[in-house]
Amino acid sequence: MIEAKIRMSIPISAERRFEPAEQPTHIPCVDPATRERLGEIRVDTGADVDAAVARAKAAHKAWRQTSFEERREVLRKLLAYTVDNKDEICLAIQRDSGKTRENALIGEIWTTCEKFRWMIKNGEKHLRPERVSSGLLLHKKARLEFHPLGVVAAITPWNYPYQNLVNPIIPALMAGNAIVLKPSEWVAWSSARFVDAIRGVIEEAGHNPDLVQAVHGYGQTGAALVRSKVDTILFIGSVKNGRRVIEGSAERVTPVVMELGGKDAFIVCEDADLEQAVHAALAGCYVNCGQNCVASERILVHDSLYDAFENRATELVRELRQGNSREELVDVGAIVTPLQLDIIEKAVDGAVAQGARLVVGGKRTRTDEGDYFEPTILADVTPDMDIAQEEVFGPVMLLMRVRDDAQAVEVANDVSYGLSSSVFSKNRRRARKIVGELETGMSAINEFGGITYMAQDLTFGGVKASGYGRMNGRDGLRSMCNVKAVIDDRIPINQPNKMYPVRRKDYGTFSGVIDLVYGGGFKRRWNGLMRLLGVKK
Repeated sequence: MIEAKIRMSIPISAERRFEPAEQPTHIPCVDPATRERLGEIRVDTGADVDAAVARAKAAHKAWRQTSFEERREVLRKLLAYTVDNKDEICLAIQRDSGKTRENALIGEIWTTCEKFRWMIKNGEKHLRPERVSSGLLLHKKARLEFHPLGVVAAITPWNYPYQNLVNPIIPALMAGNAIVLKPSEWVAWSSARFVDAIRGVIEEAGHNPDLVQAVHGYGQTGAALVRSKVDTILFIGSVKNGRRVIEGSAERVTPVVMELGGKDAFIVCEDADLEQAVHAALAGCYVNCGQNCVASERILVHDSLYDAFENRATELVRELRQGNSREELVDVGAIVTPLQLDIIEKAVDGAVAQGARLVVGGKRTRTDEGDYFEPTILADVTPDMDIAQEEVFGPVMLLMRVRDDAQAVEVANDVSYGLSSSVFSKNRRRARKIVGELETGMSAINEFGGITYMAQDLTFGGVKASGYGRMNGRDGLRSMCNVKAVIDDRIPINQPNKMYPVRRKDYGTFSGVIDLVYGGGFKRRWNGLMRLLGVKK
């Protein structure tokens, strides 16, 4: 069972707080699909954050000495917990985020299980010392070693309550670190339950549960964690808050991995399979009600296929069912926060005012029940419109007409973001050429770009305003390590390598070495050899 210390004293209410009170002491937790009050979570102060980091540092001292097999065993138990309790975890996700049961299972449980599986199988391989060339130092051996950093801080958003929490825990523990999480206040209710359960699994495995901790609160709590004595920071969120994290991390020069969202382009060539492209676009736009950093926010369709694409997409979107999936079978759920609902509504209204054509949806729905926005299609969107440049993070498909591949690439790259992308064409060479010109951290051919997350050997991250650093794969795992360069003896030469006092011939000797090794042409290299041997000056 998932257990947590949650106070349930607040009565059920139809009202939802949009802004925290000044210096709040508790977070009110609400189901966005029904506006039912779930309870409240205590806000952690700066002193609470420092205490949590101190506990994590103490727990890390023993954990960093564990073997890879011991770490794998903990991950195996956490995987077993996830599988055994998937129904209960999905229910908690639904109640806290308003998403559908199917999306909770596929988008959170499945992705998390795959990350566990990959790490259990491959983590040690990427953390063992790696031999590299020692270059001209033939008497030496060179290697890279991967040591734990210490305490990882992870500040995560509200769109995937379980997956966002467990995603950083897995590599942190495998690399020998402890971790302190600061989940979004909008999903504090489920996050507290999940962290309690994870700590229980770690304790049952015979290790200190303080390896994994969570601090809860608003911006002040997150700022305190950023400025605390953690050893690295993973931040997933908006560009605006990302800048604040960078500013705070600079005080202690703490390294940061930033994943700041996107405005992903979904390019459909005229030779694409229409049904394949349309259904992939629906997934890219409406999975998790569009609240997805790798959402396909811009559908760029070649002119000759544009009308057919719009007609088919419209037909399918009109059939989408929306509501509370705990009570009925639905395709699309609620919007997690009322603030995001305002952002989506403003973006859609603004696009229509700027000339976009509203095809389907476009407004709030089921307003007497919860926080819902209709699955929406806006056609004839142009690059100069605000909605074509700013992240919407909602169930809105933007159809943009392009005349050829060159214009598609130009429009796709003409935004400040660069997270993921998709290209649809039956011509593989053509699709690869387009992908090669896109300024993104990830691309998928004939698939919704988010599918790259399921290939855990791939890294996850973006360029430009989408952030820097990488999650997932070998590089994501090693980002939680001190990558130490080591030179060791291959052939022990127990003689001093004398640099002092400087001798008159030293300059000529080393000038000869440089000409011999790096010089262009036989003559320069020959002269270098002669200088090295002392034949020439």
